[in-house]
Amino acid sequence: MSFKKPIQTILLGFALCFCLLVGIGQNPILAATLRETEPIFQEKMQTRSEKTVNLESGVDRFLTSIPTGYYTIANVEGLKNLLKNPQTLLVDVREPSEYRSGHIANAIDIPLRTLGHNLDKIPRDRPVVLYCSTGYRSAMGVMTLHLLGYENVQGFPPSFAGWKNAGEAIASS
Repeated sequence: MSFKKPIQTILLGFALCFCLLVGIGQNPILAATLRETEPIFQEKMQTRSEKTVNLESGVDRFLTSIPTGYYTIANVEGLKNLLKNPQTLLVDVREPSEYRSGHIANAIDIPLRTLGHNLDKIPRDRPVVLYCSTGYRSAMGVMTLHLLGYENVQGFPPSFAGWKNAGEAIASS
């Protein structure tokens, strides 16, 4: 039995939780709640079992085996090459006002906060690329979709800023 897929799912879950917690830290009410539970968390962490250590070792082996560029399209040329395939779906996960002010041609707008409600718009059988303004939201979207079993999704970390700075065409609605 292969453990690669469950470990990938666990890692993506941890990464998504981390991203969400970073965002929660900016909310004083949620941050205070998290601080109140910190002593409980620390106490539980002190009673780690050997299984936890083995899991950490397995996670470490998996993370160090991830190839460079995992789940990403690293540059504008890479995205342009992928977009030559008419089956590729380009998804802008920014807010509608950001999308209307300018976007990459042929991209559809599915704001990150609505991604779970728009899964019917995201195919599982052809390439899907997510982008946002700077890469943060698209990374969360990629992790979320991978947790939901989408194997065909990649992010474009240079995002809209990288596309625009490269002097590429900008579409508007």
